[in-house]
Amino acid sequence: MNLEQSKKPKKTFGTFAGVFTPTTLTILGVIMYIRYSWVVGNAGVGGAIGIVLLAVAITFTTALSLSSITTNVRIGSGGAFSLISQSLGVEIGGAIGIPFYFAQAIAVAMYVFGFREGLQMLLPEFNPLILDAAVFSVIMGIAFISTSFAFKIQYIILGIIVFSLVSIFGSLFIHDLNYDFQWIGDFAGSDDGTGGDSFWIVFAVFFPAVTGVMAGANMSGDLTNPRKSIPYGTLTSVVLTTIIYISLAFVAALIASPEELVNNYNIFIEKSLYPPIVLAGLLGATLSSALGSFVGAPRILLALGEKNILPKSKFIAKRSSRRGEPVHAMLITTVIVIIGLSLRNLNTIAPLITMFFMITYAMVNVIVLIEQSLNLPSFRPTLRLSMIIPALGALGSIAMMFILNVMVAIFSLVFIIVFYLYLMSLRLKSEAGDSRSGLFTALAEWATKKSNELRKEKEVRSWRPDLLVPVIRAKDLRSSFKLIYSIIKPQGSAKILLLKNTDEKEQRYLQSFVIKSVRKFSELKLSASYTMVDNEGFNPTVNASMQSLNAAFFKPNTIFVSLDSSDYVPENINKLYQDTRKNDYGMLLYIPYSTASLAIEKSIHLWLKNIPSDWKESFDIGNNNLSILTSILMSQNWKGTLNVHVVCEEENCFTSDDIKRLNYMVRFPKNTNLDVRQGDLKEHVARGRSADINIFTTFEDMKIEDMVELVNSSRISGLFCLDSSQINALV
Repeated sequence: MNLEQSKKPKKTFGTFAGVFTPTTLTILGVIMYIRYSWVVGNAGVGGAIGIVLLAVAITFTTALSLSSITTNVRIGSGGAFSLISQSLGVEIGGAIGIPFYFAQAIAVAMYVFGFREGLQMLLPEFNPLILDAAVFSVIMGIAFISTSFAFKIQYIILGIIVFSLVSIFGSLFIHDLNYDFQWIGDFAGSDDGTGGDSFWIVFAVFFPAVTGVMAGANMSGDLTNPRKSIPYGTLTSVVLTTIIYISLAFVAALIASPEELVNNYNIFIEKSLYPPIVLAGLLGATLSSALGSFVGAPRILLALGEKNILPKSKFIAKRSSRRGEPVHAMLITTVIVIIGLSLRNLNTIAPLITMFFMITYAMVNVIVLIEQSLNLPSFRPTLRLSMIIPALGALGSIAMMFILNVMVAIFSLVFIIVFYLYLMSLRLKSEAGDSRSGLFTALAEWATKKSNELRKEKEVRSWRPDLLVPVIRAKDLRSSFKLIYSIIKPQGSAKILLLKNTDEKEQRYLQSFVIKSVRKFSELKLSASYTMVDNEGFNPTVNASMQSLNAAFFKPNTIFVSLDSSDYVPENINKLYQDTRKNDYGMLLYIPYSTASLAIEKSIHLWLKNIPSDWKESFDIGNNNLSILTSILMSQNWKGTLNVHVVCEEENCFTSDDIKRLNYMVRFPKNTNLDVRQGDLKEHVARGRSADINIFTTFEDMKIEDMVELVNSSRISGLFCLDSSQINALV
């Protein structure tokens, strides 16, 4: 065992201690003792059961989703934060984990206040501030001794709560029972002004009681077998506590009238078989909830620190060498709780805390929806759910936020979005990875299937420049990099075909240069990739690549080749020209002029030729489509001037009205200059020396030697274009 392994804390908690007990104690809390009777008084037995079942439906679906995803992944520390990060990335995980941590920490102060209110029934003469300080000191002391000791204390509290429930149910044997109870209440509210005048107001009072389903999951980093313990412990706790709440609705209605129930919060204590044990249960419930939150919150902060999400993450992620406790995270949490206690009244931020819990629950359900819909082989949970369950959980959680408080719900969402944008700016990286790439792949596959259903062949309207760029030498890509960028920006792509050659040193350099080029394209927010293939000859390799890519949906549509005008094999280029036509690819042949290259990238001359006489009726302008669209894209990216020259060998083959019509149908940029030039193309090109690049259409009898001559005679780099059937500049 190495040193790192020896320092790693042992996961010592099983299902009962690590999950079932804290979850049960959190759910059977202060609301059960002093607010649930009020719920029954307002809503009636049937209404109260309906409220319980609706509330549990939301949290139980979340518990099921939590259990399902836990049985599929190796959950780390941090509970829900770990799950969200593994599926949707550390940015979203952190954006939700940070406020979720603060909610857990501030909740400790709320539970301390609840404990103190119960304690004042026994010690009314003591100062509330002193009681709060004393109670929190006890909680902090128990937690700092060790988590194991804290859980042993929770065993005692669980025993007290069990006896308190026995005492409450025992009230049925010592009082006259009211069998004529209300099934549906009139929502009268209380004499003290506590509103209960609608189902949703009463529901909002009760709902926080069942939000403890994450209590066990927060301990995920300290469980012996989280994949087993979280599902079994959480689901068992939710089912058991739901049965208890439904049973208590009948008990409350039988032992007191609706008027008593809505006006006396302590009815369960006063009418129980042995009131002191119920009061002890109330105190124990709030103490255990505070203790559970104080133990769980630092684990979330620890996980955030381990992912380097927070400032001073290494300090936060430090554990004690003896017991492996997150001591620094616990100290930070102590400070936050003290701040919460100093506020003295948390009613203003209590709704915000509930919202952060609800958003976390919603995201757990969303994760299951995403993972299950991707149908990846890696998603093999031992507990598989119907899609309706996480869907209801997610919708229910979001809906409940707005039912409880619209403004606070909106503020909470904005708060999390701000956190997310901040974390995105940090460019965090997760060693474990996440499911986001799978999600976008699934969306792409769905879009592909829909596209194929709508039309089997590519629509010319959806054309964009997706280039296949065969490269043998680094200088070819270096000289054409800026031109490729100008063509494919903003929505095009480049797939670089790296051809192997016999010179190993040159090959290593070429591969390194291509990798850097692809990375540079990615930094410029453009889609680029590369692959290396054995080179059995330039033409056979490129031809085979085009043929194999024809089977792909996201395939290149245009071959881009950079040609050194002083060193080329004419037969290779002429053969490539033929292969490109045969495979129905477009082709861009770039011939840079040796000393000028692309100059200042401002002025583009487009030379159009051989436009059919019936082009206006047939919407076919011959082999001029790729050159037109390429020139438009380049002029936009260069923010330069586009000069369009229609070359006619015969007089009046293209009139001024034709020029206007062409401009109207193609929709050239506003500052485009269009004219007609009669005569020989070579003569006009040789006289036009003001361009940074000439773009040409190719024609049947045009050879590579003719193209090189055009470049040399004009002393301007040239781009020669060959259409495919997938492009039309007039659409």
